[in-house]
Amino acid sequence: MTHRLYAMTALLVLGGCAAHPARVCDREGPARIGQTAYVGGPMVRPDRLIEDSRCPIDVQCVRAGEVKIAATVTGGDWKKEVELTLGKPIQIADGRLTLLSAAPQKRSGQEIAPESYRFTFDFKGGL
Repeated sequence: MTHRLYAMTALLVLGGCAAHPARVCDREGPARIGQTAYVGGPMVRPDRLIEDSRCPIDVQCVRAGEVKIAATVTGGDWKKEVELTLGKPIQIADGRLTLLSAAPQKRSGQEIAPESYRFTFDFKGGL
């Protein structure tokens, strides 16, 4: 019964993505700000960039820096607003959600437009 419920949910999610081309519905992202990514359980929509203090790739830094985003995570009949930091998993429902990557890489002297960011997520359920 549970497997059938998951299969039906996946079909609804993927069908919804086909009807809304702005959404990204790949198991592991990437998603732009405002797009929704299906991550093997919940759906994640990056809402805004909070911080991108990463070291530019053309500079040698003492500290690597961080990427933080505000995101909305949805699963079944629940919705939760969260803050995700690159590489730091958070507990969501029965698993852990991680912001795996943020692209593009920073370069010194160049600003990244918010619409240029792509975020990749991972969800490990059953934890």
